[in-house]
Amino acid sequence: MPPTVPAVPLPPHLAHWQLPVGWSWGTESLQEDHRHFQEVVDALGRSLSLVSAPNPAHVDWLHAEARALAHRNHPAIPTTYHYWAPALRESRRGPGYLRRWIAGETLAQRVGRLGADDVPGALRLLREAGSAIGYLHDGGSVHGAVGGRNTWLTPSGRIWILGWQWAIPRDRVPSGLSPDAAVVPRPPEWRGGRWSPTPASDQWQLGALAFLALTGEVPPSEDVPPVRLLRPDCPRSLADVIERALGADPAERYSSVTALVRALDRGVSVRTPLLGGPDVTGEVVAQTPEARLRWATGDDYDILAKLGAGTFGSVWRVRDLALGREVALKMLHPHIARDGAAVQRFRREAQLAAQLAHPAIVPIFDFDTRAGTSWYTMELAEGGSVAELVRRAGPRPLRDVAGQVEFVLEGLAAAHAIGVIHRDLKPENLLIDRYRRWRVADFGIANALGEEVAGASGTPAFAPPEQLLGEPQGPASDCFSIAAIVFFVLTGEPPFRGNDGPTVLASQLAGRVDLARLPAPVAGWLRTGLAVDQDARPADAAATLGAWRGVRTAALRGEQRGRWWRRLLRAVRPG
Repeated sequence: MPPTVPAVPLPPHLAHWQLPVGWSWGTESLQEDHRHFQEVVDALGRSLSLVSAPNPAHVDWLHAEARALAHRNHPAIPTTYHYWAPALRESRRGPGYLRRWIAGETLAQRVGRLGADDVPGALRLLREAGSAIGYLHDGGSVHGAVGGRNTWLTPSGRIWILGWQWAIPRDRVPSGLSPDAAVVPRPPEWRGGRWSPTPASDQWQLGALAFLALTGEVPPSEDVPPVRLLRPDCPRSLADVIERALGADPAERYSSVTALVRALDRGVSVRTPLLGGPDVTGEVVAQTPEARLRWATGDDYDILAKLGAGTFGSVWRVRDLALGREVALKMLHPHIARDGAAVQRFRREAQLAAQLAHPAIVPIFDFDTRAGTSWYTMELAEGGSVAELVRRAGPRPLRDVAGQVEFVLEGLAAAHAIGVIHRDLKPENLLIDRYRRWRVADFGIANALGEEVAGASGTPAFAPPEQLLGEPQGPASDCFSIAAIVFFVLTGEPPFRGNDGPTVLASQLAGRVDLARLPAPVAGWLRTGLAVDQDARPADAAATLGAWRGVRTAALRGEQRGRWWRRLLRAVRPG
C-alpha cells in the first residue's frame, strides 16, 4: 500500500490532502468540539496528531490555537510542532497543525471503565492539572474548558490537558460558539448557559475534575455534596481544598490556582510517612512500598506514580533528578528483596536486558540496591502495554499491528542470535513507547542458551507446553509465545482457555484453538507457531520473522483486494 493512502476513511475536509513523501496516514482519529484529530506517521516513524477544523470558516481560529500552543512550555500542555497554512495549489495540504499523538483515554472514559480513582491518584491529578492551569494563568490566559473529557491520562500515568481551542483570546473564537456542555462542567456563575471563562471559573472546573476522579460523578453547578459523604476515605484536608474550589461564590474560592496547589501541598502530602513501627526483627520499616522506595532512593528520584505490580515487584514512573528525565523504575517487593538469591536473579535480569542493544528491546539504564531495596531503571513506555491496549480498545485489525509484530520479532531475533531466550513473553511484557512502537521488556526468567532451562515457569496463557510441563526450552518456546500474543491481539482473547496451567496445557494438547475467523495466511502461520511439538515450529525468531513477512504481505494484499471489490459492488449496485 503506498504510504500516503489512508488506512481508514478520511473526513471530507482532509480528502484533498497530500502528505509529504515518506509520511503516511495513521489508523486512529477523533472528532470533538469543532476539531478533528487524525493520526499521521512521519518519515521517522513517529505518530503525530494532525489537528484540523472541519469547518473552513474556522481557519483563523485554528491558526490562533496553533500559535498559542507553540509558545507554551509545560509537561501537561502539548506543543505545536508545525503549522500547515491554508492549502496552496502546489502543496495540497492545510490548514492544520502537528503535535504529538497522545495515547490513552480521557478521565471520563477511565472513570467509566474502572470506577473512581484512589486518593493518591486523584491527588496527583489535582496537582498536575493545577500546575498546568496555574502556568496558563501566570501567562495572562484562561482555559475555560477544563473537564473530564478534555483531560487525558496515558498508560504511564502522565496527564495531558486538551481543549486548547477555547484557551485563546475571546475575540479569536468565532462569535456564538462555546464549549459543549456535555464536555465541560459549568460553574455556578455561568447561569443561563453563558460561557464566561475567568481564573475563578477555571478553578471551579479544576475542583470538578478532582470531584469526578474521587466520586465517579461530575458535580452539579449548585449544591455540590460534600466530598467525604461520597468518599469517606478522602482526607479531610484534601476534601476541604476541593470543596473550597467548588464554592458557589467565586470570591470565596482561592485567590488563584497557584494558591490552591500550595494549600494542597501544605495540607496533604503525596509523600506518605516514611517510617512505621518495628517489624518482627525489631527493624524500623517503611509503611508502604512507595514510602520504602522514597526512603531508599533519597534525592536520586522523585516518585511520580505507580504503574503496576506483579508477583515479584512493582513498577513506578519516576523522575531521575540528576538527568532531569522521567524513567520507569522496577523494584522488588520487600519480602522478596530479603532473599539474596532473588536479588541476584533480579540483577541478572537487568544485566541480560542491558546486553541487548536493539530498538525493539526496552533499554536498561542502571541497577542499585540500598536500604534493603533493589531496583533498576529503564526507559519509560508512555503507551503502556499491549495488554492494556487490547483491554482499552479491543482486538486490533491486522493492518494496525502487522508492522509492530515484525518489529518485535526483529528484537527477539537479536536476543536469540546471542543466545538469550526470554521465556516469559506475554502482552504485559510488550510495552508501547511514545511513537507507538512495541518493545520487549521483563527478562526476569530469561536464560542463556547452554544453561539449564527446564522447569515450569512463565504465564500459562502464553507459555508453550514444554514450559508448562517443566521440560527443556529453546528459542522455539519464545516463538510459541509470540504466536499466542498475535492471536490475542487479533481476537481479544488467548488462544487456549483456562485459569491455570493444567487446564491450559490440556487445551494445548487437544489442539483446541479457533483459527477459522482469521485470514488464511495468518491462520496458517499461527497453526505452525502454536504447534505442540517444538520441532514443528520455526527454529527461532529469525525463522518466525521470515515467515511473518510473507504472511503480512499476503494477508494485507487480500484485505486490500477485498476492500476494492466491496467498493466496486457498491458502485455498480448502489444501496
